[in-house]
Amino acid sequence: MTICDMGCGNGFYSLKMARLVGPEGRLLAVEVQHEMIAMLRTRAESEGLDNISPILGSLHNPRLPSNSVEIILLVDVYHEFSHPEQMLAAMKRSLKPDGLIVLVEFRAEDEEVPIKPLHKMSKDQINRELLANGYRLVREFDGLPWQHMMFYGRSKN
Repeated sequence: MTICDMGCGNGFYSLKMARLVGPEGRLLAVEVQHEMIAMLRTRAESEGLDNISPILGSLHNPRLPSNSVEIILLVDVYHEFSHPEQMLAAMKRSLKPDGLIVLVEFRAEDEEVPIKPLHKMSKDQINRELLANGYRLVREFDGLPWQHMMFYGRSKN
């Protein structure tokens, strides 16, 4: 299985997911900051993980291989995109036909979530943006205390 940690930072989720896919799997770790890629490489080496492929993406393009990714995880990342339409299009090209984007964002609908409003998204906002860009909502998980977790696949049309 090939999965992607979009906006991987220093690799908190990347390292965990690389272990889950095992030595036969591949974890693509996309980040736009050189420093974070360097930290991820160091952490992966120290933990003996050689199935992580760090990718220095850009603000317009994650530089993922076409038609090759089963899951793209975005944890509190999507709201940071300066060019969401280009990023969504590039991610869609990288997904295998049954691939999924897993979007995790802090709930804008809940004033009790202790995060600044500009770092939150509502389900309505997420759906409007992803549905308009060729995705379909596959399922949702509402069991996280502060965040939405929404699963999107390529639109069927």
